[in-house]
Amino acid sequence: QSFIRGNQGTCFHMRPMVRKGDKVRKGDSLADGASVDDGELALGQNLLVAYMSWQGYNYEDAVIISDRVARKGLFDSIHIESYVTDVRDTKLGPETVTRDIPNVGEAKLKDLDSDGIVSIGATVHEGDILVGKITPKGETELTPEERLLQAIFGDTAKDVKDSSLRLPGGAGGKVVDVHIFDRSEGDELPTGVIKQIKVFVAQTRKVQVGDKFAGRHGNKGVVSRIVPSEDMPFLADGTPVDIILNPLGVTSRMNIGQVLETHLGWAAEKLGIKIATPALDGVGTDQITEFLKAADLPESGKIQLFDGRTGEPFSHETTVGMVYMIKLLHLVEDKIHARSVGPYSLVTQQPLGGKAQHGGQRFGEMEVWALEAYGAAHTLQEMLTIKSDDVIGRSKAYESIVKGDPIRRPSIPESFNVLVKELQALGLKVDLLKFKDEVEPEERVTIEEGEVEPVELANRIEAEENEEGATVPDEDKISEMTDEQDQALGEPDDEVKKGIEEGEMVEATGETQKEEMEDAVSEESLENA
Repeated sequence: QSFIRGNQGTCFHMRPMVRKGDKVRKGDSLADGASVDDGELALGQNLLVAYMSWQGYNYEDAVIISDRVARKGLFDSIHIESYVTDVRDTKLGPETVTRDIPNVGEAKLKDLDSDGIVSIGATVHEGDILVGKITPKGETELTPEERLLQAIFGDTAKDVKDSSLRLPGGAGGKVVDVHIFDRSEGDELPTGVIKQIKVFVAQTRKVQVGDKFAGRHGNKGVVSRIVPSEDMPFLADGTPVDIILNPLGVTSRMNIGQVLETHLGWAAEKLGIKIATPALDGVGTDQITEFLKAADLPESGKIQLFDGRTGEPFSHETTVGMVYMIKLLHLVEDKIHARSVGPYSLVTQQPLGGKAQHGGQRFGEMEVWALEAYGAAHTLQEMLTIKSDDVIGRSKAYESIVKGDPIRRPSIPESFNVLVKELQALGLKVDLLKFKDEVEPEERVTIEEGEVEPVELANRIEAEENEEGATVPDEDKISEMTDEQDQALGEPDDEVKKGIEEGEMVEATGETQKEEMEDAVSEESLENA
């Protein structure tokens, strides 16, 4: 078997180790497969390691590797992804696999064969068509212009819509295989499916910053920097180390097996022998010391290293040795994702989450605390409004960016409106108070099926304010009150007059008002009794 896709998208490739006419006996290896070398399990590579800090680049379990590792392709891997499309029998007629796709240029069709399926060996990129497919479109879906053109020219191309299988974002590679399953040829397919087409795309992944590595002792980490080999720390004989690990990753976790492996691996490499250490019955420290002596290496396992950039020796000796490192499937190319604008949730109007939905990055509670602690108030407000669910604000911000104007103040986030509606649904009367200097929104943006429609709200807001009831009289109107109105208010009593003459301010406190109300209530209750 060759170039078969594994369950996790890895390439499963087998190579024969024997030829026709060779004599074999029981236990001999006949073929090498994935992660197998000469019949032995070979998941990773032996690398020369140094346990030391280097410019802070291996802080928090980060890993520094030499560009020699990347250049030699020691951790290159082939990944195969499969893309499937179903050809269905719809109410309006069956779907068709074809090269004749409406409104698609010839440049996009260059890799398709006469049946509309991509050719094996073609190099494909994001958005390229893998299988050309058209679906019948009902008369109700036609626009008036399309119906007119169809009536005049008899154009039937508008009766179908493009439903081709395209390569998703971030993907790419070379087409290595195509499988076609057809119901008419006896293949079992789900109900309503006439034909199923699978396209396999292979891609070679080289080591890059962000890929995840691990040893055999749970000592995992992410590549933080790929350093030129001439800048890496080197031994006295000029040999640069391949990988630098942080010594702080050993002490707190107490997985000292990786250090013992480092010493033993170094001795085994110098002696040119292979060593097997069974689980729970491994080699002891005394034996490791003997191996180091036999290999003419320091018993401490430490050696003087020199800085590759300056040539100066480091202040202390460093633990150096051979370690077995494995590349994990958590590759940065599968995880990296960015978004400017994209789909929003219908309920909260916040961006969707996840790479698959072209979503945004979650700015959670703890991230809010971080910006609060930093004092970045405007950045935080931007994150929680126009970059999230402030529908009016983000539309205005986009307009300001296009016109080159300053971005205006944010509006009310949609999540606040959702909260208010939920409280109202519980039977709580929640109203918004408007302040005198509050700037009214000029328009409201409603999003339906991806469209942004501005709607004027000024008249409605004015009508709502008029319905709210009485207005507060102006000071000028109060000053124009007639003498008759003054008399109607009543004369102040003697005590108040005396206070005014002496220049004292007499005002009724909340306590006196409360007492008066209580007295009135008690008198009324007595009368009722």
